[in-house]
Amino acid sequence: MSQLNESESSTTKTSKKKWGLLYGLSAGHAVKHFGQGAVLLLVPEVKAALSLSDFAVGAMFGAQEASAGVTNVPAGLLSDMYRRRVPLLLITSMSCVAFGYFLIGISYWYALTLLALIFIGAGTSLWHAPAFSELAVRYPDRRGFAMAAHLTGAQIGNTTAPIGIGLLLGGISYAGIEWAGLDWRFVAFLLVIPALMTAFLIFIRFKSPIQDDSVHIDLRSYFGASIRLLQNSAVLAQALLHALRGASHTSIQLFLVIYMSEELDYSEWMIGVHVALLTLAGIVATPILGSLSDHFGRRIVSTIAMCGITVFTLGFLWADTGIALTINVVLLGIFLFSIMPVIVAAAMDATDQGSEGTSVAILFAGGALIGAFAPAVAGAINDRWDFSGVVLFVSILAGMGALLAFLAPRKKASNANS
Repeated sequence: MSQLNESESSTTKTSKKKWGLLYGLSAGHAVKHFGQGAVLLLVPEVKAALSLSDFAVGAMFGAQEASAGVTNVPAGLLSDMYRRRVPLLLITSMSCVAFGYFLIGISYWYALTLLALIFIGAGTSLWHAPAFSELAVRYPDRRGFAMAAHLTGAQIGNTTAPIGIGLLLGGISYAGIEWAGLDWRFVAFLLVIPALMTAFLIFIRFKSPIQDDSVHIDLRSYFGASIRLLQNSAVLAQALLHALRGASHTSIQLFLVIYMSEELDYSEWMIGVHVALLTLAGIVATPILGSLSDHFGRRIVSTIAMCGITVFTLGFLWADTGIALTINVVLLGIFLFSIMPVIVAAAMDATDQGSEGTSVAILFAGGALIGAFAPAVAGAINDRWDFSGVVLFVSILAGMGALLAFLAPRKKASNANS
């Protein structure tokens, strides 16, 4: 009886440890996306302070996307070849985000602000390959759910950042309480703190390297596997789908913020609330779509989600102010980010063991590099044709994504859904 109890206790501890990795990575992902999402609320202030055009703002965010894409390549290599060094990659990720916000706080020049966004892009990107590949290896039978849980953490960060930063920037005036808020540069300095604290907690929590259960490969084998991945039409199709989704997301979100600030004259608080609503629905939708893709297949779920993005982006043509705009933001938010775990899981389904980090790198690098041009193009469109032009541009991108999601080739590796 004593041996039975000890066995049950050991099983419980193992289970907690197994799922503890998922929850820990998800919490870190929330902090990462808090930092990533906070920069959106600083955009109107930075644009006004530096006298920037919409094209210049779009170019900054395009550079951030390009930086993220390039960084994924070494991150994928290191994640696959040195899985025991995953904590070091995660610490570097959060440190880059912290440094980026420090640069924003001290910058009075466009070039330095551009460099700051490049660091933020690199930092946020460094998280992907080690975290996603670790989850793919640890939870092969529940990949859709694991990716969704991890990305739910991102949704929480994306939702809390605009509300919190909007309040810090805009202050509050309610029930006799008057507070003017903080200067945007001081807010940028404050954003250094959670990133550095997360890096410190990772260092303390993972003093001992993560146990390495992966297949050990040398450099020659690694590059051979990488070449095979670059010839894998299923992975490349998901990379392109990720690019179209990411380009749609960045463009509509960025210029929706500028539209609400300059055309609707919303306060920082109201802008923050709407950006939060854009991701709030995804907190519920993300694990649901991930689980549905485990049971019914990636193709049908990703196609429906991209169609939803197309329809509700077009919705801004008539839902352009007031409660109609708010409702449309919520409806778009159901699909805009929550399709991500389905795309990642589809790429993992077609990836051989030992190449998970590289597959994530191809997915995010290709997606970011292709999608890096979209914010600048959207900025040029917004300069000439205003927000309605951006809406049509993003709808075309999302519509192309819906078609690709339906027609994309699928290849089965172990435990894959089609």
